Amino acid sequence: MSRVTARRRIVRLDGSAGPGDPALRRGGEEYMAAEEPLEMRIGGRPFTVTMRTPGDDFDLVAGHLTAEGVLAGPGDLVRMKFCSADNGCSSTAYLDGEASLDFTDGDPLNIVDVTLAPGVELPEERLRRSSYVSSACGVCGKTSIDAVHAAVRWPVADDDVKVSAEVLFTLPDRMRQAQKIFAKTGGLHAAALFTADGELVCLREDVGRHNAVDKVLGWALRSGRLPLREHILAVSGRASFELVQKAVAGGIPVLAAVSAPSSLAVSLAAESGLTLVGFLRGRTANVYCGSERVID
Repeated sequence: MSRVTARRRIVRLDGSAGPGDPALRRGGEEYMAAEEPLEMRIGGRPFTVTMRTPGDDFDLVAGHLTAEGVLAGPGDLVRMKFCSADNGCSSTAYLDGEASLDFTDGDPLNIVDVTLAPGVELPEERLRRSSYVSSACGVCGKTSIDAVHAAVRWPVADDDVKVSAEVLFTLPDRMRQAQKIFAKTGGLHAAALFTADGELVCLREDVGRHNAVDKVLGWALRSGRLPLREHILAVSGRASFELVQKAVAGGIPVLAAVSAPSSLAVSLAAESGLTLVGFLRGRTANVYCGSERVID
């Protein structure tokens, strides 16, 4: 099993020839997207656990802390280290990449420990409780729009970027073409960052919608690109409250989803000044708020 995919022998049901077909069951192997827990620690203290697809883990951690209002730029991070529950942390910290770590020897490294720069504070109540985040829900308990507004570093309402409808129509196909792991497994969400003219800047995949977005935000933070003004965030699933919250946290003015938004997501987008596009499929889409940014 690799870090991002697994193979399993399955029984395939095929009734395409009609009732009574003697070849209903055919064996074979299928690739599946890997899902493993990742524990985030800050200064050696547990912060949260999320279920994710391994890969781009430093981006995931940095993005999660950005969305939580802890980080604003790469200078807020001193180091990040992979750890093992049995073997301790790696002796070398990696802020610019993870390729030099060998995951084939010993237990998977499913713990990342973060050292924050002096003066970067984390609310003590977050450290006193270790929260659990599933791959489906993200920050499910954070449903207060007022709380999101209070944590915003880069308001998006004053971003006067314009996006053409033609550019929006091309985003799902461009995103799908770049989803290498989805092409193999069919079981991953994607978040893709585009410029206003449709250039793909960054794409991340994960079993969790919110994780994929966190990986994009973390990449942007570590690259010194925040805030992401005049950019579009495209997501492969629905537009939930937490995805809107994360887009706003990254200073992204436009969020486009291939599926439906929730009512709370629309409310937060409208109050934040974010353009929210849903049901982006083929050459049709719904603009739920911020339509002044979309031009013919």
